[in-house]
Amino acid sequence: MTISRQNLNFVPFVSVDAMMRLVLHLGVERVLVDLAATIEEDFRRWPLFDKTPRIASHSEVGVIELMPTSDGEMYGFKYVNGHPKNMKEGLQTVTAFGLLADVNTGYPVLLSEMTILTALRTAAMSALAAKWLARKGAKTMAMIGNGAQSEFQALAFRAICGVTEVRLYDIDPAATRKCAANLEGSGLTVAACATPEEAILGADIITTVTADKQNATILTDNMVGPGVHINAIGGDCPGKTELHSDILLRSDIFVEYPPQTRIEGEIQQLAPDHPVKELWQVITGAIAGRESDRAITLFDSVGFAIEDFSALRYVLRQLRALPKGLGFSEDLDMIADPDEPRDLYGMLLRKKAQMG
Repeated sequence: MTISRQNLNFVPFVSVDAMMRLVLHLGVERVLVDLAATIEEDFRRWPLFDKTPRIASHSEVGVIELMPTSDGEMYGFKYVNGHPKNMKEGLQTVTAFGLLADVNTGYPVLLSEMTILTALRTAAMSALAAKWLARKGAKTMAMIGNGAQSEFQALAFRAICGVTEVRLYDIDPAATRKCAANLEGSGLTVAACATPEEAILGADIITTVTADKQNATILTDNMVGPGVHINAIGGDCPGKTELHSDILLRSDIFVEYPPQTRIEGEIQQLAPDHPVKELWQVITGAIAGRESDRAITLFDSVGFAIEDFSALRYVLRQLRALPKGLGFSEDLDMIADPDEPRDLYGMLLRKKAQMG
């Protein structure tokens, strides 16, 4: 595909409105399935990527992070915050945007909102891990925490893993009512539960997705029976966990990138040398996943840059494949392009002349 010099100057920008249009045009569950497939594709080429723990700036009220990576051809990063106190102020707990660039030129090729896209890719990642780690035939999931992520998680597990029943619990009953109402007509059987113990009753999969920035005990050891798969996605920064440490000691633990998860995940509670397994190695067949129907598997997910790279790559592919003019992006004039590359000041003078 030949890209003209003029096209290099204009970068596709996917706004929040455009992202919603794109997702609804394609269908939420199709996007979740496609994102999971794209992430799996990139996990299969894991060694090609630059990898580093995300760069975090912590404050008393939250965290702001950059998550960069490259596969040698494209470079991507995500800016993301996590501010639990925002909810009480009527603001989003998590917001994000991301960029893809061409390694060959250094020019950006996509700028996108990633608040909605992160929710989609997080759900797709959760379900992808469960596809490899949960017991075959798992049909019931408990969802502890019914905030902004919950509906995406439920739909992803339905579309990718075949889950048919979701049991909901949140310390705020209004959040549970919201989630249950949003999932009406989804094809899922939804049960609103009064306690976490009620929610996990009979569950094959337990997803914990709470937002408080603290060491919490959402699940205690006696709540987790043999054969369960735990999808722990709420703990994602130092000092924020959801599971009692005894659960970890009984579980086969799978992570994205150990140097990051040991800082931010549930395993920050354990010794630095406690053994964990990397999910990409399960996907490539290098190591086994679930070893028996009675094993407890734990996906200690904190989110990793390669997943965001995959999500941005998927969006860019869709933009290039779909007809123009459908409102899925707009061109931003981001790259200064003087006629002579060394004459940037001359470009400014010519603009001055045009302005009179």
